[in-house]
Amino acid sequence: MPFETIVSRCVTLDADDVDTDQIIPARFLSGVDRDGLGRYLFYALRHRPDGTPDPYFALNRAASRGARILVAGRNFGCGSSREHAVWALLDWGFRVVIAPSFADIFSANALKNGLLPVALPLAAWRVVHAAAEANQPVLVDLAAGMVRLHGQAALTFAIDGFARRCLLEGVDEFGWLLARLPAISSFERGRP
Repeated sequence: MPFETIVSRCVTLDADDVDTDQIIPARFLSGVDRDGLGRYLFYALRHRPDGTPDPYFALNRAASRGARILVAGRNFGCGSSREHAVWALLDWGFRVVIAPSFADIFSANALKNGLLPVALPLAAWRVVHAAAEANQPVLVDLAAGMVRLHGQAALTFAIDGFARRCLLEGVDEFGWLLARLPAISSFERGRP
């Protein structure tokens, strides 16, 4: 699905070094099907030891329902390289994660699967976090490379140009190649 400009309320996750096992515990990784993984997102954090939902966890609050942007702490997605973490975030409904920094492999997995990781300098991240805590909508414009808040100057971000193009077109690397198959075939026919 092509990435559009996202305007949404945010969910804040006030923790640094949230690893992929916290995003989706390993015990829920029994297959390679993406559907339904959202129900396991932050499972141990969303539930009490007896299995009941923790009403104090951000994703369990009524104000968080329908939010498409997660505002997380530093080094989000560290730990193992499990792609399921990105799939669980997407299945929950998130399209953007804004954080001061991301683990490299998480960021790569996110970009390849249609989830936009927006790394902002700490001062800019604090502005977004404050808006999110105040339940103000945040606009993320991938084409322009900016985050906008009502009444604030735009906050710019950068991502790899090829990844940006794939997100805007709604394809992964393989889909990008397949879309260019006629040009590739034409090129090959012109070679001895």
